[in-house]
Amino acid sequence: MKELTIEQVREFGNKFLKDSHNKAYMNAITSAGILKVSKVFSDSYKTKMTFSKEIKTSKVTAQNSSGRCWLFAGLNLFRHEIEKKLDIKEFELSQSYLMFYDKLEKANYFLESILDTLELETSSRTIYHLLTHIVDDGGQWDMFSNLVKKYGVIPKDVMPESFHSSNSRMMNKLLVLKLREFAYELREKYKKDIQMEELRNEKMKMVQTIYDMLCKFLSKPIDTFDFEYTNKDGKYHITENMDSLQFFKKVVDINLDDYVSVINAPTIDKPFNRVYTVKYLGNVYEGEKIKYLNVNIDTMKQLTKKQLLDDEPTWFGCDVGQMSNSEDGVMSMGVYDFELSLKIPFTMSKATRLDYAESVLTHAMVFTGVNICPDGTTDRWKVENSWGDKRGKKGYFMMTDEWFDEFMYEVAIHKKHLTKDLLDVLKEKLVVLDPWDPMGSLAK
Repeated sequence: MKELTIEQVREFGNKFLKDSHNKAYMNAITSAGILKVSKVFSDSYKTKMTFSKEIKTSKVTAQNSSGRCWLFAGLNLFRHEIEKKLDIKEFELSQSYLMFYDKLEKANYFLESILDTLELETSSRTIYHLLTHIVDDGGQWDMFSNLVKKYGVIPKDVMPESFHSSNSRMMNKLLVLKLREFAYELREKYKKDIQMEELRNEKMKMVQTIYDMLCKFLSKPIDTFDFEYTNKDGKYHITENMDSLQFFKKVVDINLDDYVSVINAPTIDKPFNRVYTVKYLGNVYEGEKIKYLNVNIDTMKQLTKKQLLDDEPTWFGCDVGQMSNSEDGVMSMGVYDFELSLKIPFTMSKATRLDYAESVLTHAMVFTGVNICPDGTTDRWKVENSWGDKRGKKGYFMMTDEWFDEFMYEVAIHKKHLTKDLLDVLKEKLVVLDPWDPMGSLAK
């Protein structure tokens, strides 16, 4: 029988009420909600915020109502180095500055992608994907790297937060509205046999319009500035007339080409020890392609541990909403027992969750510590988030090792930590994944 009959629905209800467990949990869940009812109090012993290796960091940052976690996480790596190098108590780089250029570059990247697909029908999956993902707030490590290499970085007081950098929804809505209109115009001009050179001239006028809009939303970035600071000893310093690239080279001085995105995607279509990219995923058109080195979870874990033991905070991407208590700052497979409260098993593996759209990378943060047991294994990780100091332990989270296995997807690792075999893999030809592949998701 294909249809669902009223009699069958009533039988479902009768079976449900026969189990007293169902009645008790129905009352509890409808009154208090599934999270409170399923929270496991005895799991709290795993939530210790003590670590055998801990990198000294300062007050956490806050991305507010925007999806800029990947920018915050990347800039947090830099600011920790700056604080240490210049002996400053607290320092912050401008997230709004990189947000401005990320939106501008994504607009150009999108319009170039439209020009690259003019022969496809609007009903095609590729065009639908392009029109759906245009100037999202989110991003990836390689997108962050490309932005910084092209535009540098600046102190936050040079370009502070605006209303729409911290509340990006309406800005994004209007940018997307205009860019979809531009996509329509380019495709209509193509139907009239307008040559590509002229279409690209039109595209640059469109990008100018997006630039103008961004200036009104975020303010126009300045070209040069005076870098001023006072160190912990109260000594004042100033370097006059710096630009963003000079500031990055002189004050940050990190070679971003030394880092590679190491991922764990244990699906059949992505064999380990291969390098991947995702078609139509990027921001800076002429920048380096997104490049993923896929490894097993134990290798990812060992590389992350090595980098932390080398006193280097580590950018990473995960699925933060899974088995995570953001109020307490706990990411643990035992933090909730949904199987008990619902009396229903959940059996998906990590690979199955990826294949069936249950889990993807959603958020980027920074590892700043790890606890190593006497036998050399790890049992928990310290995480610096960008949700302000009201969540977790003053903004810091604790991730268990089991959670790492299930919901960790990407870490930015310095090449010096890779084995020769993995370095050789990086030289291989990139496997190109479809634009809608789950590894093309953006951290927000």
